[in-house]
Amino acid sequence: MTQAARPWLAPLVPLYRFGIALRSLALRSGIEPIRRLGAPVISIGNLTTGGAGKTPLAIALARALVARRLHVDVLSRGYGRSGKSPARIDPNGTAEEFGDEPLVIAREAGIPVYVAAQRYQAGLRAEHEFSPAQSESRNVSGHDFRGTGKTPEDTGLVSGHDFSRAEETQKRVGALAPARAIHLLDDGFQHRQLHRDVDILLVAGADLEDRLLPAGNLREPLDAMRRATVIALNLPEAPTMEPTLRSRGLWHGPVWRLHRRMQVPPIDGPVVAFCGIARPDQFFAGLENAGLHVASRIAFADHQRYDQHDIDCILEAARTARAVALITTEKDRVRLARFVAALSSALPLETAGLRIEIEDESSAIDWLLNQLPR
Repeated sequence: MTQAARPWLAPLVPLYRFGIALRSLALRSGIEPIRRLGAPVISIGNLTTGGAGKTPLAIALARALVARRLHVDVLSRGYGRSGKSPARIDPNGTAEEFGDEPLVIAREAGIPVYVAAQRYQAGLRAEHEFSPAQSESRNVSGHDFRGTGKTPEDTGLVSGHDFSRAEETQKRVGALAPARAIHLLDDGFQHRQLHRDVDILLVAGADLEDRLLPAGNLREPLDAMRRATVIALNLPEAPTMEPTLRSRGLWHGPVWRLHRRMQVPPIDGPVVAFCGIARPDQFFAGLENAGLHVASRIAFADHQRYDQHDIDCILEAARTARAVALITTEKDRVRLARFVAALSSALPLETAGLRIEIEDESSAIDWLLNQLPR
């Protein structure tokens, strides 16, 4: 879950801030190189360690761009995955293989998703797949393959299998040229080693009152938002937040307003709600606002790796509350894969999803595409 304020760690904040400044200097001076991919990159990120809706926004953007007949993929770190090599996600895979968030994106958006610790390598893998000839002739991380008969796969930079099901969405809208390709960089605001053409930054009201790590949850100071191309604010916070940001000199650029909507199945009777996400209170409140009788709440750590003890705790809570169903998030269901059968045999296991809609989406996408190199 999102960590609470830790005022006793305030003496360490200047050291953390110094580390941020050193890294910014290394990036500006070229000591830490910034790499470019062949296709444009749109980054989606936030300032804090907590969830802000990046995953549902990535899904919404992917769908909107595919509808414009673009080839869209997502580059992700794949937090929590066991492997280290760049890989293309199999939508039928597991969170242990690929990470929970990229797996949700692959399943919900129906587009290729690539994972790697360095998103540049994930991008190389993506570009090699949609344009092999172009990728073979490009200098990849210091290796020039022209005239050698080799490809980036020969270096171990890219590897894996071809999972064609992930491209079904794109096939439904017709043939797509590689020149019309776009990479979406998931949770990319701090991943500055990869050049991006647009930076979309989600900002929440709570961010304005937060402190830098390790005393708070901010990964960067608030003035870092000036690096963004556009900021995205959730309704109903936007009408008050936008003038606040402008009056404080933190933001003077364009603003997107986002409508967050939870898709909650109707359940008649008490439920046990559980999750391992950054902001569990938002999840629980959303269920209650939708009319569910939440008899028991269980909040695990963010990206919780469930074990048998956790399952026993959930089932015990259900017995105590005389629950008629269990309900969790899409990300948690992905991480529960090997326990879904056991839970479902005891009680119905329901999932509540978060969907994001961009206000005046058509105009927002027009503006976004105009920011990209042609």
